[in-house]
Amino acid sequence: MIGGEFDLSAGVAVTTSSLAASIFATEVAGNLWVGVVFALLFSLGIGALNGWLLIRTKLHSFLVTLGSFLMLQGLNIAVTKLITGNVATQDISGMPGFSTLQAIFSSNFTIGQAQISIAIVYWAVFVALATWVLLRTKIGNWIFAVGGQGDSARAVGVPVTAVKIGLFMLVGFGCWFLAMHLLFAYDTVQSGAGIGQELLYIAASVVGGCLLTGGYGSAVGSALGAFIFGMTTEGVIYADWDPDWFQFFVGAMLVLATVVNNWIRMRAMRGK
Repeated sequence: MIGGEFDLSAGVAVTTSSLAASIFATEVAGNLWVGVVFALLFSLGIGALNGWLLIRTKLHSFLVTLGSFLMLQGLNIAVTKLITGNVATQDISGMPGFSTLQAIFSSNFTIGQAQISIAIVYWAVFVALATWVLLRTKIGNWIFAVGGQGDSARAVGVPVTAVKIGLFMLVGFGCWFLAMHLLFAYDTVQSGAGIGQELLYIAASVVGGCLLTGGYGSAVGSALGAFIFGMTTEGVIYADWDPDWFQFFVGAMLVLATVVNNWIRMRAMRGK
């Protein structure tokens, strides 16, 4: 979103990556490691295709990724039913390599009396790495420039095409990593899962300070936005509230964050 685009296919792409790893491992390779690598390449390919179509067609990312969303949604269910005869994949917990991959992607460890998921460690590492790239590297400057003024950035030599495609491939990597966490946490994949998650990803980024118009935002802010939604989800469950209140909270927070972000931006522009 800092680069001026967003990906509506991200939610179902997570399910696609999980299905690719599970089905390829069980039906083709007979090896989970091969399935994981295949899923990574497949996810990167989806991201590269989205970026390439965006550049070639000059359409808005909303239209390009909406098409990807619908195609992947249908592909997930149709291919899973065609190959497995069911809407879910086989249990992979008995396959060789499962224990090692589960330790990498979805294990837990204990600190004191608390049990911590390794996903939290990865989350912190990715946020720190993304912050460093955005604030301390030339690529980070390119991302802000492309999102803020793409034509001006191209005029001064910024490789806009490479940056856009690279960002969509980075989304593909993120989808793959989350997919592997979910796959090895639950051992099987429901082919209809993931629908609607892309809206939460966008909402978390907006709440965290990213502008829908691009050119502004931070990894830390987006992580805090995701943290707020995650804590709200758990809070609704533990408080035994109607889960529908979470959707109300998401909508209210999205509208509030958009208004506040615009107000702060206008105040800052007046100050200049």
